[in-house]
Amino acid sequence: MVSLKTWLGTGAFAGALALGVVAIPSTASADVACNSYGECWHVHRHYSEYPPGIGIHFYNDDWRRAHEHDTHFHWMRDQDNDRGYYVHGEWHAFSK
Repeated sequence: MVSLKTWLGTGAFAGALALGVVAIPSTASADVACNSYGECWHVHRHYSEYPPGIGIHFYNDDWRRAHEHDTHFHWMRDQDNDRGYYVHGEWHAFSK
């Protein structure tokens, strides 16, 4: 028979382990940038160089999952270097 002390110790360890797993932040997530033409792509940072006329808005990955099948959004290829933006299907990299 398992003693109460052993059972409580095991339960406390399992609870601490579960809390530790929940507390680990996800580093793989990225934000989504969309322009006023409905073109969207992943970004790792919000840059200040976006031209004001293209209407960039940022969303989180949960927003993408909720809208990835909407017909008025077009999911563009994610760039390895996200220092730039899409306009009418063309990638425009920021000058360095």
